[in-house]
Amino acid sequence: MTAAHLTWGAEELWLQLREPLPGLSVEVVERCASTNTALLERARVEVRPAPDDAEVLVRRSVESGAFGRRAADVQPCLLVAEHQSGGRGRMGRSWASEAGASLTFSLSLPIAREDWSGLSLAVGVALADALDPAAEGQPPRLGLKWPNDLWLMDGPLRGGRGRKLGGVLIETVSAGDVRLAVIGIGLNVQPLAEVDAGSGLACVREIDARADPPAVLHRIALPLALALRRFEAEGFAAFAAAYARRDLLAGHALSTTQQGVGVGIACGVDADGALRLQTPDGLVSIHSGEVSVRLAPPG
Repeated sequence: MTAAHLTWGAEELWLQLREPLPGLSVEVVERCASTNTALLERARVEVRPAPDDAEVLVRRSVESGAFGRRAADVQPCLLVAEHQSGGRGRMGRSWASEAGASLTFSLSLPIAREDWSGLSLAVGVALADALDPAAEGQPPRLGLKWPNDLWLMDGPLRGGRGRKLGGVLIETVSAGDVRLAVIGIGLNVQPLAEVDAGSGLACVREIDARADPPAVLHRIALPLALALRRFEAEGFAAFAAAYARRDLLAGHALSTTQQGVGVGIACGVDADGALRLQTPDGLVSIHSGEVSVRLAPPG
């Protein structure tokens, strides 16, 4: 299916999401370098307050259509790009995508919580649970690789092999006295052409043979919005048990790039979502953004 034939149902998404995300706009563009960058730049532009009942058009951007009222650039926005030409991953890595085969979008919203620790893990839980609902007595097919990757497992969660299905990139920006989270999500929906990925690539079609990017967005958008509001109220503690169920690193030997840590055995995450690593020198906590973590070779 080519991107030209995709029907996104932006108004339906807006109707679903406007209660948990008041003031939301839903926007779909044909092409964008990076949806995260677009929303970060928009939030940094000073805007004049508009009356609460004013209908305000989206300005200073190339976005095409929108559903919902935007009174200021710090209100929630769901921005979807059918083709993202300059997608970014964690620690400056690029994120490859293909029009019609990938779902790439960003959701920006203010989060009224002082401690955002574990936010990327909570987002991962919301996405994995929406795509791979928990079945009684059945192991999950989607695992979470700390701190921001979704993997489709080809065998048991902690004993088998897996391939990367998607990733999360969370960035923040201050706009006046408001702190915005910009949550970028990239998911492989259909098989992609050869891409340099050491783990190999998986796609949602392996779980749902009828999946296309709009259908996947409709499947995950509301669970994601509700999870973000729950995180705002309760923090990572509300997601800790669900994360542990999908934690594919637990029990594995890992290597890290954090100075002075080296290798160790993953022991889950702590109350703040930091990776716990048992090293020869004791138990250490590794926080998101500080290290690159890879499964160590067997033995």
